[in-house]
Amino acid sequence: MRLHRTFLSATVLLALAGSVLAQTGRSIQVDLKETRLANGLRVITVEDHNTPVIAVNVTYNVGSRNERQGRTGFAHLFEHMMFQGSENVGKSEHFMLIQNNGGAMNGTTNEDRTNYFEALPSNQLELALYLESDRMRSLAVNQENLDNQRNVVQEERRIGLDNAPYGKTGEIQQELMYDNFAYKHDTIGSMADLNAASVADVQSFFKMYYAPNNAVLTLVGDFKSAEALATIKKYFENIPRQADPTPPDMTEPEQKAERRTSVDDVLARAMRVSIAYKTLPGNTADFYALQVLANVLGGGGGGGFGGGGGGSSSRLSQKLLREKEMVISINSNAQETRGVGGFYVTATLRPNVKGEDVEAAVYDEIARLQKERLRIGSCRKPGTAPGETLLMDCKALWPEPTRSDSMPSTMTILI
Repeated sequence: MRLHRTFLSATVLLALAGSVLAQTGRSIQVDLKETRLANGLRVITVEDHNTPVIAVNVTYNVGSRNERQGRTGFAHLFEHMMFQGSENVGKSEHFMLIQNNGGAMNGTTNEDRTNYFEALPSNQLELALYLESDRMRSLAVNQENLDNQRNVVQEERRIGLDNAPYGKTGEIQQELMYDNFAYKHDTIGSMADLNAASVADVQSFFKMYYAPNNAVLTLVGDFKSAEALATIKKYFENIPRQADPTPPDMTEPEQKAERRTSVDDVLARAMRVSIAYKTLPGNTADFYALQVLANVLGGGGGGGFGGGGGGSSSRLSQKLLREKEMVISINSNAQETRGVGGFYVTATLRPNVKGEDVEAAVYDEIARLQKERLRIGSCRKPGTAPGETLLMDCKALWPEPTRSDSMPSTMTILI
């Protein structure tokens, strides 16, 4: 049976009068020290002798937002390429050396950055720095490695997107939600673009973005700062600086009308309704207010596009899952990005429940937030007494409805 999934995306204007700060009775102090090497590499160290371990993280200022049309998927492709060997480290040897020395490691990619990290016993700090520096300096970018990892990424797409229930939800939603190409395409890239990638394309991408002046190395754990910094300089400071990449355009034009589309998903066994509002960049006071709101409204679970369940005490869960028994799961999530972000509500419906009824019920809860001040007992404004309760005016998070059906001014997707 073919089942429909529904997406709604809306523009949201944010103008909170004050920030929302979650506070606890315990003050946490992290002694961050930052150094910049001669080649532009930023180094952040946190010396902590509580346990005899160290963790190294190298973050490159490149994600799918830096890709150009016709060459999508490069940022994620490099997450795989970076384990294919370098001048002094063989193919997959990075894995073996870390694991054989009692460590753990991985890498991740999103729209805004790519990072690589390892945790090891503290006496293996030099090993971690050696491995990271060697691939930053001399990654093996050749046809054999490109073909091998291109096939791996394409299979990852087949499993995770093309042949999975609701798998293309995020990709379709992004395409409809955004106008600017930076966030309009999925991080994993398209099959056609991956097939079109040449060795010259990949080498150029590596030279531009995998340079020391486009990276941050963070070291935390059991070490002496002066000695660790000397070792970092030994392995990284002679890596040549490259021209600074051109910052991507992340601006979004004002959205003035609802956008909506629908799609048959032959693999889905239950209808899904997904609603998304354009919001604002992360690391801002209003974004943290949205994170609090996401937990109150839908539990903050499931990620930007996922269908995971939210908190059982959240408003949407209480109303739609427990009281009305309309959904199998429902969550809301505030996605943090460096450009225009998103606030998502995702619901998987019970049999014989109409998508429009779930939409209406979600908007009712949003309207309730517009009309009522949100009382959060666990949060306090700076300077207030511990027993005082924070009152957050949520009306500013969603503007007053301007349409007769009480829905916000929206961009809508039905899939």
